Amino acid sequence: MEQNTAGLKEALGKTAVDRLVKSGMKLGLGTGSTAVFAVRRVGELMADGTLKDISAFATSFQTEIECERLRIPFYTLNSRELAAGLDLTIDGADEVDPQNRLIKGGGGALLIEKLAAYASSDYAIIVDTSKLVENLGYGFPVPVEVVPAGRVQVTKALEKLGANVILREAVRKAGPVITEHGNIILDICFKTDVISNRIDPSFMETELNQIPGVVENGFFTRRPPVVFAARSMGEIDERRC
Repeated sequence: MEQNTAGLKEALGKTAVDRLVKSGMKLGLGTGSTAVFAVRRVGELMADGTLKDISAFATSFQTEIECERLRIPFYTLNSRELAAGLDLTIDGADEVDPQNRLIKGGGGALLIEKLAAYASSDYAIIVDTSKLVENLGYGFPVPVEVVPAGRVQVTKALEKLGANVILREAVRKAGPVITEHGNIILDICFKTDVISNRIDPSFMETELNQIPGVVENGFFTRRPPVVFAARSMGEIDERRC
């Protein structure tokens, strides 16, 4: 089963890169177990000369290390090379709804992933079909990155919005997850009537960021991507909204 899952992720990465990436692009490269296969495909095509003059933006330390290993040149968005923005970002997602709105941030890199997504002219998401849902925020928790000093007050504000709030705990380390920017993550799930009847995810993306102490949240609604979704038998669907 794990081998089959890895094979689907690899196929997704190759498909998205082969269809969308061109030489000379300023390219955002996402984070996670699916996005890494897109990074590796870019490195493979650069090594054999198929792709040239790629300037990449890595959304996490994990992706930076992979770019270093594959000799993919990467820069910050403050650099002269990328200051005008990105042509394309390829990334994974935790949930995708029928309007191609997303929940992202299961890997803790939501802040820079959103920076890349919204700085890109085009945006592509690669997932397996288990990530396709009717409504966001019921199954997979929505991550909210918070400055540590705001933990209690932000939690109270989120609960007033109808959310159940859990501090994300680290694995193989005592205490909470600390992001690459020194913040903590609160994972929130909504009661079913909050999203479907009263609050739209697009509204919620803005509303969460109005809470003092919130740095960013895992709703991605303003830049609907093209979605490549892999079925269990290996077929890949391309969906645009």
